[in-house]
Amino acid sequence: MSKSITVVGAGLVGSLVSIYLAKRGYKVNIFERRSDMRKQNMIAGRSINLALSDRGWRGLKGVNIDGEIKKIAIPMYGRQIHNKDGSQTYQAYGKDEQAIYSVSRGEINKMLMDLAEQQTGVNIHFNERCDKLDRKNNTLHFINLETQVEKSVQSDLILASDGAFSAVRLQMQLQSDRFDYNQYYIDASYKELTIPAGPNGSFLLEKNALHIWPRGSYMMIALPNMDGSFTCTLFFEAQGPKSFESIKTKADAIRFFEEDFPDALPLMPTLADDFFTNPTASLVTVKCKPWVWDDKIALIGDAAHAIVPFYGQGMNCGFEDCVVLDELIEKHQNNWPAILKDYEYLRKPDGDAIADLAHANFIEMRDKTADVTFLLQKKIEARFSAKYPAKWIPLYSMVTYSPHIRYSEALREGQRQQAIMDKIMQMENISDKWDSDEVEQAILNSL
Repeated sequence: MSKSITVVGAGLVGSLVSIYLAKRGYKVNIFERRSDMRKQNMIAGRSINLALSDRGWRGLKGVNIDGEIKKIAIPMYGRQIHNKDGSQTYQAYGKDEQAIYSVSRGEINKMLMDLAEQQTGVNIHFNERCDKLDRKNNTLHFINLETQVEKSVQSDLILASDGAFSAVRLQMQLQSDRFDYNQYYIDASYKELTIPAGPNGSFLLEKNALHIWPRGSYMMIALPNMDGSFTCTLFFEAQGPKSFESIKTKADAIRFFEEDFPDALPLMPTLADDFFTNPTASLVTVKCKPWVWDDKIALIGDAAHAIVPFYGQGMNCGFEDCVVLDELIEKHQNNWPAILKDYEYLRKPDGDAIADLAHANFIEMRDKTADVTFLLQKKIEARFSAKYPAKWIPLYSMVTYSPHIRYSEALREGQRQQAIMDKIMQMENISDKWDSDEVEQAILNSL
């Protein structure tokens, strides 16, 4: 049994996995490059609101923090689509009051760090930048960004949860001649904006919905906060004739919103200032292999599988990593070579699958949520699934509400279902007979 574990990165996944490990009796130290967010105000404009779904709740429940998080989580039961002409439509996410939950990244992270330190004895060291990995001795070298003091930390096991641009993963790349690494950016970047609360902390939009303004090649979304405000995120081309690059003045920003988001503009009194104060950030996907090195170094969370946020599964996937790892510790009784071998075997295909699903969902949210044919297909699927729940689970429900279904399985089944629906949507007069026995029988025959 490994006695000591070093976790690099005190973000959401690093904090959670350290709790799971400490509860199993391991001595855990976390080294975090940033300063302690609990001692300072969060920097606005640098994070997309998080959407907790069943996989994430399962991870939190495993360390008994789900009840506390529920207190700061707002259920969103569907999408509220804001069309350019000012009309709105509502699309329920699931059935039986199924919801995803809008939560504060900072508040969850703070709670997880508190729990790690106070209840499980994890030590968190801040302002520690990882500069080097000594593979032979399983030793990490850090430099303190405040004092410039250098230190070496040897441990039995290293878990790298230090994000999409992982320092530990970089060391693995530099020290291996067979490390596969693929990084790619989508054309869109993002910027965080705000709809403030109304009088007495009231919500100026429907509280229990994820709001989407789909505009073809770009879109804006808004998620509710506990104080009545909404965190908006504009996903927009980085460069081009109509892009972040093309908006050079506050007047340009106002004009853009007057044309494309006319119903949102009156709710955003600080838009012009926010647009130029808050940073514009890029969106990256990372796929790599191996995740495990020498049976004692492993990647977890975004360090292993950074994805774009359009399925709301980045955090949920990372939390599922923690659950799977904990289950494997139990299964293999602390035999770490066996644990890590199975961890990579199980999670690598799922990390790749959710990356592909997330990218595809960007196109769906941006282009299709206001499309009549797309909406009709979803109605047909929902009707069929309600009647034959054992035969058809919609892809979104498989990903979001079915933690027993692996991401890779959901991707394969979703592709099979889409092939069937492509044929169904080609049926003559489908818009008139979408709820008929004929359509139902055609789906059954295809299955």
